[in-house]
This record gives sequence, structure tokens and C-alpha cells, in this order.
Amino acid sequence: MASVLSAVEIQSRVKELPETWSLQGQKLVCLRKFSGFVEAVAFVDKLVAPAEAAAHHPDLEISYNKVTIYLTTHDAGGLTEKDFALAQEIAQLS
Repeated sequence: MASVLSAVEIQSRVKELPETWSLQGQKLVCLRKFSGFVEAVAFVDKLVAPAEAAAHHPDLEISYNKVTIYLTTHDAGGLTEKDFALAQEIAQLS
């Protein structure tokens, strides 16, 4: 199981992420907006391959043209290296 990062490590790592990501409690959160529902769902579809490859799956909310991505390592009880690695990969998706 992945180890939970310390508060100092988390603060340092959050600064390395694009500004679309924020820290909310023990979760990394990213809100992406698209021109419509079809484009939002197409973006979610692009998340499948990196999430499967990492064996780490985000929690998602879709609201018409908005996708909110939540990352935390549930079985570890907080943020781990897996969350930051997947956030970096997701940040590269358009």
C-alpha cells in the first residue's frame, strides 16, 4: 500500500501542479470546463487509460460542460505519490 505524504510534502507537491489543481482537505481537486456535454464526456474517456495504467482511479463529477476530478488514495487514507503522479498525467490531457 502507498504511504500517505506528510503535510510538508503535500504542500511542496501541490506547488508543482498546474494552477487548475487545488488542495481540498485530503484530496487534490481539478475543475475542467468544456464547450458542452459531449466534450466533457470525451475528456472523461481520456482519463480511463492513464487511470487504468496506474491502477489508481479518480472520483469524478460531470455537470453538463464541467468535469470535477478528485484524487486521493482511499486505501491509504490520504494523499500519496500516486495522486500527484496521476494529477500530472491528467494535466497533460486536453
